Amino acid sequence: MKLLFAAAFALFVLSTFDQADSSAYDKIMHHSRIRAKKEGPNVCALQQVLGTKKKYFSTCRNWYQGAICGKKAAVLYECCPGYMKLDGMRGCPAVMPIDNVYGTLGLVKAVTTQDYSDRSQLREEIEGTGSYTFFAPSNEAWDLLEPEIRSSLVSNVNIELYNALHYHMVNKRLLTKDLKNGMTVDSMYNDLSLQINHYPNGIVTVNCARIIHGNQVATNGVVHVIDRVVTAVGRTIQDVIETDDDLSSLMTAASASGLLDKLGEPGHYTMFAPTNDAFDKINSEILERIMGDKNALQALLNFHLLNTVQCAEAIMSGASYETLEGHNIEIGCNGDSLTVNGVKMVLKKDIVTTNGVIHLIDEVLMPDSAKQVIELVGNSQSTFGDMLFELGLASSMRPEAEYTLLAPMNKAFTDEVMAMDQRLLKMILENHVLKEKIVLSQLYNGQLLETISGKFLRVFIYRTAVCIENSCLVRGSKEGSNGALHLMAEFMKPAESSMYKILNDNGNFKIFLSLMETAGLTDVLKQEGDFTLFAPTDEAFAGLSQRDIDMLTRDTGALRTILLYHLTNGVFIGGGLETRVTNLFKTLQGNNLKVMIVNNTMMVNTVNVPESDIMATNGVVHFVKSLLYPGELPVGTQDMLTLLRRIIKYIEIRYVPGYRYQEIPLTFMKRIITRVVEREPEVTRITRVIEGEPTFTKVTRVIEGEPSITKVTRVIEGEPSFTKVTRVIEGEPSITKVTRVIEGGPSVTKVTRVIEGEPTMTRVVVGGSDVDAGGFDFSSVSSIDGNPQLTVAESDRLTKMIQGGGSRRRARPRQQA
Repeated sequence: MKLLFAAAFALFVLSTFDQADSSAYDKIMHHSRIRAKKEGPNVCALQQVLGTKKKYFSTCRNWYQGAICGKKAAVLYECCPGYMKLDGMRGCPAVMPIDNVYGTLGLVKAVTTQDYSDRSQLREEIEGTGSYTFFAPSNEAWDLLEPEIRSSLVSNVNIELYNALHYHMVNKRLLTKDLKNGMTVDSMYNDLSLQINHYPNGIVTVNCARIIHGNQVATNGVVHVIDRVVTAVGRTIQDVIETDDDLSSLMTAASASGLLDKLGEPGHYTMFAPTNDAFDKINSEILERIMGDKNALQALLNFHLLNTVQCAEAIMSGASYETLEGHNIEIGCNGDSLTVNGVKMVLKKDIVTTNGVIHLIDEVLMPDSAKQVIELVGNSQSTFGDMLFELGLASSMRPEAEYTLLAPMNKAFTDEVMAMDQRLLKMILENHVLKEKIVLSQLYNGQLLETISGKFLRVFIYRTAVCIENSCLVRGSKEGSNGALHLMAEFMKPAESSMYKILNDNGNFKIFLSLMETAGLTDVLKQEGDFTLFAPTDEAFAGLSQRDIDMLTRDTGALRTILLYHLTNGVFIGGGLETRVTNLFKTLQGNNLKVMIVNNTMMVNTVNVPESDIMATNGVVHFVKSLLYPGELPVGTQDMLTLLRRIIKYIEIRYVPGYRYQEIPLTFMKRIITRVVEREPEVTRITRVIEGEPTFTKVTRVIEGEPSITKVTRVIEGEPSFTKVTRVIEGEPSITKVTRVIEGGPSVTKVTRVIEGEPTMTRVVVGGSDVDAGGFDFSSVSSIDGNPQLTVAESDRLTKMIQGGGSRRRARPRQQA
């Protein structure tokens, strides 16, 4: 009786301290009590995986799922640790008797450990004075030990078995609340450390062995029953990689990346280590590229590392964990198997080291950051990826350059799209490849993105959406080594025309455009800007006579009020708006439009929008078949009221006699800027041409290169008179000039020969019976100008004869004496 009282008092004191500093394990135990409350006092609810002996004090998630690691689990009700049943009484009303550590091993049914303690002569120690923590392997844990190891321990009980049991002991009492996550404690075997982990789901592990029955208090310590025999740990993760032949490829990669030494430093890591076979599964070109890119290689290896220790026994369901690379992986379990990203790939689990734990896997985990941008295309965008290759766009993307893919989902590739001319489809897809790498966080409203075709796409940021032109991003953006990928809801349609041109080319907006022209607002539809226009079709004005339209146009204030109520600042497309809530857009008129998206259909002021998101260079156009009117404004004349009520049916327009519309400042108009830009398109071209011709060097060189041509041309073209030539002959003894002049006549040959043969003396001879000398004998004349033998008339006649020749003159060359 005294023994029972002492045990009850000890549990009361410990439980008081536990409440002051409870742990995740203690909280799970508390919830387990609550679930089993109807079974009586001190009863705990557990879950046991069907077909196994594994039992868990489970979390709420596992409890309500009725499964552990994806396997169905049955509910068991047992006495909570430290309590026991009494015959004829409900629940577990009795406190388990308190004993020394050796006796407590029997109370928790760890009889094999108790027997080995006796055989190894450890019993005397754990029955004596002291304060110990004994992590006692269960009977099943000893059965799971490899037979060779167990045989060697049992065959040498005084040394091997004794040391092995000492490694399970700590020389102080540690309850589960004292076992903090990531702590190490020195064992009683050569002070070799034990790695402690305490997880949020209440599981506590020692060298990755799970405590299945904790906090069994003894007079000289505490006993925790664990589910496996633990072995001494002395190697780091680096040591394991360097010595395991099946991890040589991993060692090569880790060494090349510069991360191998890091794996030998103190820490708390989990490494999913790919085997050599796992590396062999990678495409050789991809592996070669990654091995040659240190950044990609580091990203690859860091994607296999967690900065926490995740023992296999601590995983009861799937959970997401951040890797050292920065992105998350999903670690789960399927029965006894660990899964990574939903795939069974773990060959061997829980290789405990001094700085963490290793799980061997048969696949290499490939992070997006180690992939080329084209490799980021996933299953939901596979058609887009296929078309990039088929149309030659993928092959034109250089590995050293950076790109961004705006990938439409597979559903965007309808039969109509796939049937179109491939040249047209290629042009469309070129609008979905940007020239540079732009990740999601870099996008901002009003940003212009240049495609590989040279077009620019606009970015629109909304409260719950990011859109590019008419298409919005779908969750799932990725970043690769040389680019980024964003998932798009549909194909993008870059704007090519202004709002005015779109409406004018459509042909169904003649009345609206005419009214805008009358109101002096046409420039709004043409000028640069970011506007949203709800454009009423001609159908919206059905029933109005020319007289009605004339009356509407006579009141400029009313006309501008109505028309500007259809325009807002800012570009608002359907995909960027929140669904089933009212979106308020302030118009250029001043009042708000109320826009909703219901069942993927846009509505404005309860009016259906049959066609939306027509992108313009200065905004976006939505077509409506009703004229819109601000419900807050009344109408001041009976005629205007009658007119508006005839075409506006969705609201009841108020009538306030004498009400006049306020004048709206047209501050949004940009007429002057637009005209200045339009008037000077050629100035830039002229300037560029002038800048492109820096000097007139070429012209100068031509002139200098042919100096004689200039002189000859001037003499030939000039031919002023023969008087000057005569003087030249007499005045200058050099015959060169005379020869050139005389060559112009029919007797050039004779003259040339006489001159060239007599360099100092020139005699002009004109002879032969065929020449008519007019009865004068020139045989003795040696010069013309100033010759006293010739009269003036004879001199002139001779000059003309030489200059013009004549059909009558036939000269035969005379031989020079």
